[in-house]
Amino acid sequence: MKITKITKKLRAKKEKTRTITYRLPEKIIKILESESSNKKISQNVLVNQIFEKYAKWDRFSDKIGMIPVPKDILHQLGDEMDANDINMIVDMLKSFFKDNVMFIKGKYDLKSCIETLEDYVRATGINSDHRIEGSLHHFIVQHELGMNWSMFVDQLLKEIFHEFLPDKNIKTQTTEAMVIITIDLGEEFDEHN
Repeated sequence: MKITKITKKLRAKKEKTRTITYRLPEKIIKILESESSNKKISQNVLVNQIFEKYAKWDRFSDKIGMIPVPKDILHQLGDEMDANDINMIVDMLKSFFKDNVMFIKGKYDLKSCIETLEDYVRATGINSDHRIEGSLHHFIVQHELGMNWSMFVDQLLKEIFHEFLPDKNIKTQTTEAMVIITIDLGEEFDEHN
């Protein structure tokens, strides 16, 4: 039974591809060659990563008003936050987040929220993972910005999950660098389907 589920998931994840050609300036090609060599990945994989990041996040970031902020500044701001500041930021961010999920994904549901959060953390370089153990789903965010940002991420994610699943028990674990949210979403839940 489990092998059948795994086989179906693998087949579903295989995307149709096609070959195209782009003309690029020589200096861009040299940068791509150097970067792929440094990362020990093929140029094709690197270019796919670049295009995917653009398609999932960069093409929207200007439209929704996102600006890059250095990590050190966020860390310092976090050191100065208190519980009231965290509550205020989470409250302000909830409606902003909902509007932007609807704009980016064309709908607002739990799967769209999780996908948008995954796209955001991937685009910003924050490490994250979604692990599944039976029916339990573990959402791991490794931000390395201090305990106040952990409390912020913890509260924001809990509120997002509670909006769609008010009766579900949510367990959290936090450190100064990481937040783990655990919730029972069932074995069949997959935000990418």
